[in-house]
Amino acid sequence: MVRIRLVAGLLLVLLAAGTATGGLPTVNYDGLTYVELSKVADSLQSQLEAPAEGQQARLRTGSHVVTLTRNWARVLVDGTPVSLDNPVRVRKGIWLVPESFVDQVVPKLTAVAAPPPPAAVPAPAASPRPAPAAVALEELRTRSYPSFTRIVIETTAPVVHKIESTGSKEARVRLVGLAAEPQVESINDGLVDDARLERADADAVLRVVFQSGAAELRASTLTDPPRLVLDFSRPQEVSARERSTCTSFRTLVLDAGHGGHDSGAVGPAGLMEKELVLDVTKRVARLLEDKLGVKVLLSRDGDHFIPLRDRTSYANRERADLFVSIHANAHRVVASEGVETYFLSSEATDNASRQVAALENSVVQLEKPSAGRTASRSDVLKTILWELAQSEFQWESSRLAETVLDSMTQSLKIPNRGVKQAGFYVLGGAAMPAILIEIGFVTNPREERRLKETRYRDEIARAILAGLTEYKRSSNLRACAAADRSR
Repeated sequence: MVRIRLVAGLLLVLLAAGTATGGLPTVNYDGLTYVELSKVADSLQSQLEAPAEGQQARLRTGSHVVTLTRNWARVLVDGTPVSLDNPVRVRKGIWLVPESFVDQVVPKLTAVAAPPPPAAVPAPAASPRPAPAAVALEELRTRSYPSFTRIVIETTAPVVHKIESTGSKEARVRLVGLAAEPQVESINDGLVDDARLERADADAVLRVVFQSGAAELRASTLTDPPRLVLDFSRPQEVSARERSTCTSFRTLVLDAGHGGHDSGAVGPAGLMEKELVLDVTKRVARLLEDKLGVKVLLSRDGDHFIPLRDRTSYANRERADLFVSIHANAHRVVASEGVETYFLSSEATDNASRQVAALENSVVQLEKPSAGRTASRSDVLKTILWELAQSEFQWESSRLAETVLDSMTQSLKIPNRGVKQAGFYVLGGAAMPAILIEIGFVTNPREERRLKETRYRDEIARAILAGLTEYKRSSNLRACAAADRSR
């Protein structure tokens, strides 16, 4: 009874003010109203796991678990997706949730069951309810990369996961309510020996057995289809250059998408992607050299066609520290707007991300046949999936993508479509952190008009500069801290 009164009281406190945020203090982020997740947790007297540098946060209240992913507008409440009106954000290490989180999620966490009827009056027999459908396993797959091992659990619906332990010999991850037959996937890649899926009452438990000591675990969830992605990485080593200089990068390659006989997307008024992105890329290059003092190389400096593979090969030959590919978006829904950034992964964020990658990858069909044969779509996908060079830099690529996107949306006051991952052929093979930026939709008549303006192109270039400047600053700090620890 005390517990019921406490929870009911907390609910009244949250709703007493009669506002969307229930009286909790709000903050402004990119022109929208947000609430600090920690203040919501304090109001509910719940446990909060919200790492400043992590991709996910978890809010635990009683038997409920809420899983939030930065830059996503969808959260999981006990494994059930709830869509918010704006994405979750992280600003200066503080997790922020939109107003709709308080309206849509908090009531689910504070719902109080009605007290049982008096003993003298027997409760009416409840009609039997069908048992909820169990979440089933679709596929357990693994892939080994130079610096980490990836285990993907694809399911018929989102599944709640709990990391129960990570030690020097194995890691255990509980998959709540997952119906799956026991199975063992042999990996034996020097880091992970095997992955063992076992039954544990109504749940399943994944045991990942290590070969060479403990590994760092990063977990993320993806939708369309629902997947839990577990990456086990080797402890990162600090390069000799970072130990001596604490400098994250000196040289970068800017890649203007398309070119020559490949016009890219074309707007309703005739704006061609290849011309737009080349102009913006040159503006970014001038700013970087003037303001950041780094060496900037262009994969193309004129209207000519460059095969996709040659773009990152050029960056590798020049020993570049970063690779940034600049594109403009297209969509059959003409109202689509905003900016988004991508990094390479065999696991696409969602179906929309796969479609964007497929559109960009179709450029390979315009390349000249090699060795008497034309590259097929399966050749492209095979190259993406097994091009291992970029995998070593995936975490830095995701950090770079997030930093640049935050800078662009704040500077340009344009919708933030989020950081996403997909199999972009142009990013495969880059032996350095690499991202792809979609600076806007040429297929949106309103955005097309803005993208034609010289002033707006300058604003885009300055926003990208600000993002790269912030990334360099934070990377330098991390490199110096790692160097200090290694001494």
